[in-house]
Amino acid sequence: MSVSFILIFSACLYLAIGVPVAFALGLATATTLILAENYPLMVLLKETFTGIDSFPLMAVPFFILAAELMSGGSLTEVLLRFAGQFVGHKRGGLGYTNVVSLTFFSGISGSALADAAGPGSMLIRMMDKAGYDRSYAAALTASTAIVGPIIPPSIIMIIYALQDESVSVGALFVAGVLPGILIAVAMCLVNFHISKQRNYRGEGRMPPLSEILRTTWKALPAIMLPVVILGGMRAGWFTPTEASVVAVFYALVCGKFVYRTLQWQALPEILSKSALLSASVLIIIGLSASFAWVLTIEGIPQQMAEWLISMDLSPWMFLVLVNIFLLLFGIFIEPLPGVMVLAPILAPVAAKLGVDPVHFAMIVIYNLTLGMITPPVGGLLFVTCNVSRVPMTQLVRELMPFLWAHGVVLVLLTFVPAFSTWLPKVWGFIK
Repeated sequence: MSVSFILIFSACLYLAIGVPVAFALGLATATTLILAENYPLMVLLKETFTGIDSFPLMAVPFFILAAELMSGGSLTEVLLRFAGQFVGHKRGGLGYTNVVSLTFFSGISGSALADAAGPGSMLIRMMDKAGYDRSYAAALTASTAIVGPIIPPSIIMIIYALQDESVSVGALFVAGVLPGILIAVAMCLVNFHISKQRNYRGEGRMPPLSEILRTTWKALPAIMLPVVILGGMRAGWFTPTEASVVAVFYALVCGKFVYRTLQWQALPEILSKSALLSASVLIIIGLSASFAWVLTIEGIPQQMAEWLISMDLSPWMFLVLVNIFLLLFGIFIEPLPGVMVLAPILAPVAAKLGVDPVHFAMIVIYNLTLGMITPPVGGLLFVTCNVSRVPMTQLVRELMPFLWAHGVVLVLLTFVPAFSTWLPKVWGFIK
């Protein structure tokens, strides 16, 4: 029995019996090392720690801490008021507020789960009280939270850049801006159609100009965080890792001295939550790295690359097949381990076929992120069901129009590379 067969079969078996993805990959690696006897069991520990022994990975806990600090500083309420003043009075206004607020918050959190569990839960309650179907509010929240890992700063983009040396973190951060906006527009169009069908009315009228200017001025420091990160990286003031530390300092200053809502007594809880979330992310990265090491040593990425190249596919046909494969793969595997395992296999093949590496990276990241809202394993669905108290069956039923909209966006990103590459070229990240 080959080592690769034992590895893949045991991983599928552990996933099938409900073992969390990170531990399923780690247990599959351990099982393979024990049964195959080709390598010492110490490899599991060594490669797990090697996988997280990386300077760029230091950005992950700092970006997580920055998001927690901004949330602790009542950022959610500020962004809700800012978004609501422009769209809250329109038909389906709270739906638009949901989309715009989560899109802004994505530029701070970098996490779909954080967006759904934090501001998403508040928006669902607001929409429910305003007469929207609670299941529709939950579906809209889950669908829009996908923007979290797409708009910078994004944890998954940092991980992808570590797996594919042909792209930089800065290039991926900038490349995610237009796709993130495109997704938000698609969600707004679905909300417009459904709000018209169900007669979801807006609330009140558009506030006077003086109030709009006052609310916008108050929200400006929060909105500027992604601009500070991207602008500083482009100007060469700091690296992506250093940018995460700047983000923490910026968030602390905003919460304590600008909005004056962050209390020193809240810092221990914020640090604790950030540490727990960072630990869970790093466990996934480390155990995925050990799994990927066995795959690489056994030559599976090279064999798959040779097989794909031997099929003599055109670049567009290759991208179509990759989309189908990733959509199916993403149903069962979370985005972070998915990137760890698949990027080293697929990225070299895409490069040999002439596909721009930044364009391909966005396709992979978006596909795997979509797996978070596709049953039966979608983690974002379970989080949204939990915070909204909506049964999974109702949520999935309301989700269908949004999934179609995501499909249209995916087609556009696949066949119009400029959506991913234009801004990085303008900003000088791609020459």
